[in-house]
Amino acid sequence: MPENLNVLFLAAEAEPFVKVGGLGDVAGALPRYLRGHPPEVTEGSVLDVRLVLPMHPVVKSEASDARPLMIFPLSKKDGDVQVQVFETSLNGMTVYLLDGEPISSSGSVYSLDAALDGEKYTFFSLAALEFTRQLDWKPNIVHANDWHTALACYALLIKRWEGEFPGVSSVLTLHNLPFMGPDISAHLEAYGLPLAQTGLPEWAHALPLPLGLWAADAIVAVSPTYAREVLTPEFGCGLQDYLHARREALNGILNGIDVESFNPATDSAIATNFGAPTLNRRPQNKTALQVRLGLPTDADVPLLGVVSRMDPQKGIDLIPKALKKLKDLNWQAVILGAGVPKLEESIKALQSEFPDRVRAEFKYDPGLARQIYAGADMFLMPSRYEPCGLSQMIAMRYGCVPIVSAVGGLKDTIFKDETGFMFEKPTVSRSATAIKKAIALFPDHAKWEVMQKAGMAQDFSWTVSAKQYFQLYQRVSARLIAR
Repeated sequence: MPENLNVLFLAAEAEPFVKVGGLGDVAGALPRYLRGHPPEVTEGSVLDVRLVLPMHPVVKSEASDARPLMIFPLSKKDGDVQVQVFETSLNGMTVYLLDGEPISSSGSVYSLDAALDGEKYTFFSLAALEFTRQLDWKPNIVHANDWHTALACYALLIKRWEGEFPGVSSVLTLHNLPFMGPDISAHLEAYGLPLAQTGLPEWAHALPLPLGLWAADAIVAVSPTYAREVLTPEFGCGLQDYLHARREALNGILNGIDVESFNPATDSAIATNFGAPTLNRRPQNKTALQVRLGLPTDADVPLLGVVSRMDPQKGIDLIPKALKKLKDLNWQAVILGAGVPKLEESIKALQSEFPDRVRAEFKYDPGLARQIYAGADMFLMPSRYEPCGLSQMIAMRYGCVPIVSAVGGLKDTIFKDETGFMFEKPTVSRSATAIKKAIALFPDHAKWEVMQKAGMAQDFSWTVSAKQYFQLYQRVSARLIAR
């Protein structure tokens, strides 16, 4: 095993360059932390992680200081496609931005046109792998994330069989199994990459994520519970039997959060800074949130917060029905997010029915999100599945007690009735029962403060996760060398 490990980290999005969802948080934080982590994590080795992103049009404005590095051709049957590479840095970490016609012609990070995304991310995955030939820096690990970059793992394995890329292993992190990508068989043929006999189900043999899961030397699910769940019919999306056959390669590593950014003691987006020793200051944030959104200012009314994509996965449809069942109780609710129009309409209807209790904003607003974490008393997250979840960790860090369904990373980050409220099976009645339980406890300030402080005391930094990833990199590299 090499004393020094070079890792090429591929993602479709990463903060601060571009963020659409939780992947942007993870890809912006994990590679940075791995590169700059404390010496004890590396045990004498040096870990050089470099991030590779598509040069989405929105990235061009965020990375205006990126300098052109090189141009090289990517072979394609109907004529080579030129790959333009730009280089910048993020807190001392090298970042490469890849551009080319399939990327520049796509206006957004993710398109409603599956075929358009299929071509773009096929091009990006293959270009990122080919790019490593052009560098005088060679990776030991190619670390891909979700379906958008999973094809890099597949291409790497095919090319290793052909004697290329010796000593290069692949790791694929699985953030969201149901999103497997479109059929890319035509794109693979266009770029001269064969479809191998994989043993995958027939319907999955030309989808990027299953191909990556088949080819990767190691698979990481973003929480230990999710790693177990994907082996079951309920969460395995038809791949549970295949994943079970690969269970020795499957790992569960919990995501972390950026605890320097998400710190109520220093967060400039909230009205009043506070910490566990100064929890008495926290109610000022509740008042500020109520004032901003035009809710009656009342410290004693329990304020529920929701920051989420409007998506069935998140159980958003359960919220209006559950709160209506509790209309005779005293509560307020603040809901922030955007997504499926039908779900947005159901929240608008709830706001119309309870104009003095409910406020909803249908947009992505990171500042308001932080004010909800800091000002709401309870954080509602009735997800149908949740591979990891970051919002519940942020909420606890800000003293906002989570009410969640017992799935995925929610089970791994919350201690039932100690740091939050948890219910089995996301249904309207179970959600309502859990909310009612939280509302009943809220007036007991001493017990509520114990629960808040227990949540604030949890360590959700990347420290443990980064160490686990580093150890995985070591094992994967050692196995490849031993072959």
